[in-house]
This record gives sequence, C-alpha cells and structure tokens, in this order.
Amino acid sequence: MTRMKVLHIITGLSNGGAEAVLFRLVTHDAQNQHVVVSLTGEGKYGPLLRAMGVDVVTLDMPRRRLTWRGLRGLWLVLRRLRPDVVQTWMYHADLVGGIAARAAGIPVVWGIRNTTLELGRSSRATIWVARACARLSRHVPARIVACAQAARAVHAELGYDAQRMVVIPNGYDLGHFVPDSAARQRLRTDWGVADDVALIGMVARFHPQKDHANLIDALALLTQRGLRYAAVLVGTGMTPDNAELTQRISAAGLAERVRLLGVRPDVPAIMSALDVHVLSSASGEAFPNVLAEAMACGTPCVTTDVGDAATIVGDTGWVVPPRNPEALADALQAALTAWRDHTAWRARQRACRERIQENFGIEAMVARYRYVWQEAGISLMIRL
Repeated sequence: MTRMKVLHIITGLSNGGAEAVLFRLVTHDAQNQHVVVSLTGEGKYGPLLRAMGVDVVTLDMPRRRLTWRGLRGLWLVLRRLRPDVVQTWMYHADLVGGIAARAAGIPVVWGIRNTTLELGRSSRATIWVARACARLSRHVPARIVACAQAARAVHAELGYDAQRMVVIPNGYDLGHFVPDSAARQRLRTDWGVADDVALIGMVARFHPQKDHANLIDALALLTQRGLRYAAVLVGTGMTPDNAELTQRISAAGLAERVRLLGVRPDVPAIMSALDVHVLSSASGEAFPNVLAEAMACGTPCVTTDVGDAATIVGDTGWVVPPRNPEALADALQAALTAWRDHTAWRARQRACRERIQENFGIEAMVARYRYVWQEAGISLMIRL
C-alpha cells in the first residue's frame, strides 16, 4: 500500500477508551505518517504520543465550546499539512473536523465510539451533535468506522448512512497486556490479599455510565451470602476523597473489603493481580476496552450486557443484564465458585487470552484502518 499522511482529529486526549485506541493505532502503524490534533488540550496522551515521535497539535478550545481562534487553527493545520485522509474520533470531532476536512477537499473517515444517546445518559449537546452528524453522514464522510456492532446498529437506526459504515473492533498490544505472575504477587502482598482470597476488581472512572452503585450493591449481597473475597476499584475518582463513593461503600458495610486505588499507570499489572474483573456499566459502552485488557492478562470477566461486551467475553466469562445487582452478584458468586477449581480455572484463564489473540490483536485493527483509509481516498476521487 502507498504511504499516507493521516491527520487525526479528536475532541481531547484525556484518559479514555477512544484516546487509548488512537494511541495504540498510531504507534503501531509504521507504514503511515500520523499527526494528531486535539480540539482541546493535550491531556494524558499528548506527551505520550510526542514521546513516541508523533506530532501533536492542541487547539485549546474549552470543552463543548467552539472558538473562532480554534476553528481557524484547525483550518490552518489542514491547509498546511494537506493530509491524504482525516480520521476523526467522537461526535464533536466528527462534526467539526469532518466539515473542515471536506471543505479543504480532503477525504474524511468518522469514528463512532458510543452506543447510548438518551437524555439523562448523554448531554443535550452530544445528542444534538450526533443527530447533526446523522443528517450529514451521506455527504461528509467517505467511511464511518464503528468500534462495535452495537454502535453500528444504534447509529444506523439514528439515521447514519449504513452503507458507509464499517465495524473495526479495538485491537490490543498483547506484548503489553500479558499475564505477569511477579506483578500479581507483588501487588497482592502490597494490598494484604492472601493467595486463598479471591480478588475482584474493576478498572473504570467514576461516572453514572459505569454504575458503581450496581457493583457495590452486588458486593454487599456477596457479603451477606458469606462469601470470602476482597475488591479493588481503579480509575479516575476511585479515591477516599470521593465522598459519594466512600459513603456508599460504608453504608453497604464494605469499608474493610474494598480498596480505592485511584488512577494507576500499571493497569496490566493490576489485571494480572485480579482473579475476576467485573464491569457493572448501565449503558453507553460500545467496545469496553477493560474486558479485553483483563482477558489478555488471563483474567476472566463478569460483565453487564452492554455494547459488544458479550462478543468480547464469549464463553470465557459471565454476562448479566445491566442495573440488576442480584444478577451481578449471582454471576460473581458463580465466578468465585469456579475459581476454587484451580485446574479448570487455569484452563479458563488460557481461553481468555487465546480469545483476545485470535480476535482482537493490534495488527488486525491496524490493517483494517489502513484499508479503510485507502478506500476513503479512492471513494473521494470517484465522487470528484
């Protein structure tokens, strides 16, 4: 394939799933040249991208608000770099970056990362932007990449042009997410978790979408049933100074069982330390990265049935309806029971990693994006 210059436009570069996928994509694609433009600031991934030799431009617009200076900066970047294709990420970047790229005569590929568009779960502004994108989807993007079948279905129903949509599942660096017995022992020793105590964990920011209340209620049920376990919560807001969270944990009688670890840079090590990773999300997930990351480290998962979670987990874990603490507790209890059979559990751990290797490796994701970018360029030439 011909070497291309790909300009990525993303709403921001904070610690999120789309940002992590963008980072993996551009740092594993040596065939093409990549430049990343953030509509806001550089967040977590800006410095990491620069350290990997990727050019990063920040437009420093306030979140959810456009400025004339920022829009002019985006236009100047497009005119100066003249990329072969623009890849946008998430609704606001799809709309703003897509229109700017098409106005500059550059083919654009949109990126959809969400599955829920309902008042109370998504902001009015986000819903408005998504609906505007639906109306423009037959005119602005050459292709639309959804990260999950569930996301494709939701947006096709919203009015997105289904003929331009393609599903590219997230891909994972299996040299980075790998079982690590030394890290497992070190962290469990640090946390005071004995080898004969099952450790449940969830890596997710504090947000209504993640429904930590559902998880805490389920853990309380496990305690009432007399099950022996410990739990760790990792991510933004998972700290003792989160009054809402700590009060809920205390009220559930879990203060001695649940440890709050906050944001951690050693997520692969944490995944290896867990016996079971749980995702308690209520909605909004498209392709939950944490499930694949945990499984790549050989950690079986219990998850609510959101987005493509069931597709990721397959028959290696447990899938339950969202917003149902009793069902979640039942699945966790089943997992803890299965964990006691060490031989069968080791086979399940191997199956977890093998499923990610076979279906969600980074190389497959990169190859699919390369093909779509080439296709977008050809599509634009045909239309012109």
